[in-house]
Amino acid sequence: MERFEGYIFTSLCSTNFLISCLVFSKITREQREPYMDEIFHVPQAQKYCHGKFNEWDPMITTLPGLYLASVGVIKPVVWLADLTGKVVCSTAMLRFVNLLFNCGNLYLLYLIICKLHFKEKTKTASRRVLSALSLSTFPVLYFFNFLYYTDAGSTFFILFTYLMTLNGCHKASALLGSCSILFRQTNIIWVAFCAGTVVAAKMDEVWRTEQTKKKDDKSPFQIPLSLSGARRVGRFLLDFTSASNVKAVLCVAWPYALVAVGFVAFVILNGGIVVGDRSSHEACLNFPQLFYFFSFTLFFSLPTSLCYHRFSRFLQSLKKQPLFYALITAICLFLVLNFTVVHKYLLADNRHFPFYVWKRVFQRHELIRFALVPAYVFAAWNFLDSLKARSLFWSLAFLACLMAATVPQKLLEFRYFIVPYLLYRVHMPLPSLNRLLLEFLLYSVVNAATLYIFVNKTFHWPNSTDVQRFMW
Repeated sequence: MERFEGYIFTSLCSTNFLISCLVFSKITREQREPYMDEIFHVPQAQKYCHGKFNEWDPMITTLPGLYLASVGVIKPVVWLADLTGKVVCSTAMLRFVNLLFNCGNLYLLYLIICKLHFKEKTKTASRRVLSALSLSTFPVLYFFNFLYYTDAGSTFFILFTYLMTLNGCHKASALLGSCSILFRQTNIIWVAFCAGTVVAAKMDEVWRTEQTKKKDDKSPFQIPLSLSGARRVGRFLLDFTSASNVKAVLCVAWPYALVAVGFVAFVILNGGIVVGDRSSHEACLNFPQLFYFFSFTLFFSLPTSLCYHRFSRFLQSLKKQPLFYALITAICLFLVLNFTVVHKYLLADNRHFPFYVWKRVFQRHELIRFALVPAYVFAAWNFLDSLKARSLFWSLAFLACLMAATVPQKLLEFRYFIVPYLLYRVHMPLPSLNRLLLEFLLYSVVNAATLYIFVNKTFHWPNSTDVQRFMW
């Protein structure tokens, strides 16, 4: 990190932390008691703070990573500051742990962006810093920095895992990936993605070697999206499974394989992925979740991904391949018709924003979900076009993990989109400074609106005196 860039980044980190502390103070004053899922997380963390590691709330569905990390941070502070009484492991103190994870996420995003865009290092210092700052305020993630949820810590360890993978520290990456699974079991998918990038890099290397021998200069970036291109890739994948290539991959990726074996053992012994109450967390085939993610991504990346030229390229592609897009649209309509799954919480819990998205968009008319398919197709095209600088094999690994992370989810929950969105965004070419400022402005407006609504627009259910608040 150059000295001037370091000064800018440090000052922005400090400013970001100060503003977050002020917001944290306001939210904690307004909502002192545990809210929503905190009613499970806070008491469990307090049991761990008191050394009661053998007590477990059966309603909690994730592993105890958040509580262990909280105890690891709070206990030394309590000892050094000689704190006693109710302040120790209070709701506010536990929530503050996520604010520390927020600082870590900002730094990790910056390091990942520097690593991914190192070729542009001499020209883009301000863009790298602003990009990291903007992504650290990504609205869905930023909101949960102020509540005692698993999202901030889970994202921190996944980003740390990926950074170690990019730096070639695969043992450290696998260890950090194991920590991320302790926060949320489905993070095994993103550990698999890290391993997949190692395999993809080896595939790129073998591809280039083979094409050099054939005197063909087409790289994995240039394989045409056609039947002939698909056959070509299929033949290559079959050839890649030779003993020498598999051995070369395992020599590098064996730490991730150990994590996978350990996770399979856990699933067998536990009788499933979910711990505790499994009634509301059943896996299914909900393919429209992928379409919701593409739409979600299109909205939040509007300032950085969409422009007139890209939209024009989409229309040209549509004219050149009308049958291809007709087939894709037909497949999407089939998936929407036969694989739309609606969770009971989505229809019943009016404290979450997805409840109102579903009620005011999808439930407005039974044909709305089909009418949105063309928008899904464009959102998916925009998503893939934004990543066209990445090799085909990297893109295939990412898409496979994206499907594994979204499709089995029965509940439409925007929190599940945090990690794939951040990975998508950091792999896009660095946007211009003006676009980054627009992105930061969009995120700031959304954050201000959601936090204002959470604090000020409270309501009561007819059969309860408890204050209810709107949230992501």
